[in-house]
Amino acid sequence: MAKILLVEDDPRIASFVFRGLKAEGHALDIAGDGQTAMRMLRKAEYPLVILDRMLPDHDGVTVCRQMRSENITSSVLMLTAKDALGDKIEGLNAGADDYLTKPFAFDELVARVEALLRRAPGMRLDPVLKVADLVLDPTTRQVTRAGRNIELTPKEFSLLRYLMENSGTVLSRAQILNNNWGYGFDPGSKVVDVYIRYLRGKIDVDGTPSIILTVRGAGYRLGL
Repeated sequence: MAKILLVEDDPRIASFVFRGLKAEGHALDIAGDGQTAMRMLRKAEYPLVILDRMLPDHDGVTVCRQMRSENITSSVLMLTAKDALGDKIEGLNAGADDYLTKPFAFDELVARVEALLRRAPGMRLDPVLKVADLVLDPTTRQVTRAGRNIELTPKEFSLLRYLMENSGTVLSRAQILNNNWGYGFDPGSKVVDVYIRYLRGKIDVDGTPSIILTVRGAGYRLGL
């Protein structure tokens, strides 16, 4: 899986974005300043760079211009607290592909990341996942069962993708919690059970058998 490069000097925002996008199934590297980001970009290919505008050394606009001058073709999503039209135009003219103003809704960040990844140069598309009559396309984020479209929230989609990637394997509540909500989440939380119930309510309808099975005392397993 290709990695996203997150360039952000605020540890709280970096942690929030890292954990959230990881839960959505993405892999990330983090750089805390522009110089570090450029060194990493010269060594590895990233389909997408999430770039904070305000950095401790070079600002995001300078980093973006430098990327383009060195023919680094990664898509760039610029994050900034500056919401003036002139600032947005400056960022886009520097080579950014999209611009998101802080504070932002996480679901909007996910939507913009997914859209940019679909257009990123040389981005390898993730394979479509199929288990029985359940189909999940990570690229289009479409889910169907027996040909019926299923609308899922970003968190439900992430959870179902994790279950399908590990179909046939019993996953403990702790594994599911850590993968989808992060290690900082209360291990005694019932959030996993709640979201499994949400998924079943959307997937197991019209007389179809339950495809997410409870393994008593162990966790959950996807598969008929």
